[in-house]
Amino acid sequence: MQRWPKPAEGSWTEHYPELGTGPVSFRDSTSPEFYEMEREAIFKRTWLNVGRVEELPRVGSYLTKEIDAAKTSVIVVKGKDQQIRAFYNVCRHRGNKLVWNDFPNEEVKGACRQFTCKYHGWRYDLEGALTFVQQPGEFFDLDNAQYGLSPVHCDVWNGFIFINLDPQPRQTLRDFLGPMITALDDYPFELMTERYDFVAHNNSNWKIFADAFQEYYHVPSLHSQQVPTEVRQPNTTFECGHFQIDGPHRLVSTAGTRRWLLAPEYMYPVERATRSGLVGPWRTPETHQSAGLNPGGIEPWGITNFQIFPNLEILIYHGWYLLYRYWPTSYNTHKFEAYNAFHPARTVRERIEHEVASVVLKEFALQDAGMLGGTQAALETGVVDDFPLNDQEILVRHLHKVAVDWVEDYRNERSPVGV
Repeated sequence: MQRWPKPAEGSWTEHYPELGTGPVSFRDSTSPEFYEMEREAIFKRTWLNVGRVEELPRVGSYLTKEIDAAKTSVIVVKGKDQQIRAFYNVCRHRGNKLVWNDFPNEEVKGACRQFTCKYHGWRYDLEGALTFVQQPGEFFDLDNAQYGLSPVHCDVWNGFIFINLDPQPRQTLRDFLGPMITALDDYPFELMTERYDFVAHNNSNWKIFADAFQEYYHVPSLHSQQVPTEVRQPNTTFECGHFQIDGPHRLVSTAGTRRWLLAPEYMYPVERATRSGLVGPWRTPETHQSAGLNPGGIEPWGITNFQIFPNLEILIYHGWYLLYRYWPTSYNTHKFEAYNAFHPARTVRERIEHEVASVVLKEFALQDAGMLGGTQAALETGVVDDFPLNDQEILVRHLHKVAVDWVEDYRNERSPVGV
């Protein structure tokens, strides 16, 4: 495999000296106490991606998001003024969950002219104002203007909808994303609207699964069926071309070659038949240019994975992208959401190419998921608590450090030194 130049310091990890190079602990992924602090320090205080604007195509379109890590439910809706807003999914009368269908803990999507509480019939408009109260004369000095839906901070970047549950966010969304991510301002995500979604409920801490997509050191061993023969040989190097860190966010870029795409011995038969698979359709798709897409100048460029703290990853390929979200449900379980997004198929063949790529990629992700239960169970024994990470695992090191730092900062805010 091709070797890529390291930074002047000699390694990517040493290029970011604040990370250190010693063994790391994964106690942040096995401690119920840490998880409770993480919920408060991270998931209730940072910007969280909950959808895309295409999911709210017209006035009155809405979706709900169940955020277990914050023990809350949120409504996201497009108002009459075309603005997207978010509200807590709670009726202001008696606290009933406002928007749900058959099962109150399941997320829903739809379109409406107003929201009506199933319990006592209170109604709210798309901007969250209380517009109707059943038997208003029975109340005591009720001021409808004081009982609109409780708002949640909401903003949109390049079509991605974010919310922040902090009553007073410390940063705007754009400031939080920073220059490495906002360098993708000109990337046309809105053109890729043909989506293939899947969800998995996994038996590990959310960061343990995120770690699997932050390094490709594991590829020759775990994904041996899907890599070229030469990659499987002992002592073969398998390196990514560029790593970059900006605040709490990370990215990794890898090369891609036609030689890899066309070697038949490591492909599923359906890939050979449809000429599509792990890295998408074999035909040369549109490759959109962006200032932030390949910051390391890797040639031939294949993929850049943008990892937006805490739980969002956007992997951009040639002319399509893949999105992952990791939603904690406890200290050792999480909900994994993923989708592939392509340009709308123009022919039946293109539709088949997209479907095959999506199935193969899902298989690839599930091979990683198959490791989660064993990893979590072994970590929870506590027998080992110092794990050496190599330079290709720099982003694993960074994610866990950032999570711990955010929790420590939160603890210090609550209990300042000397108090």
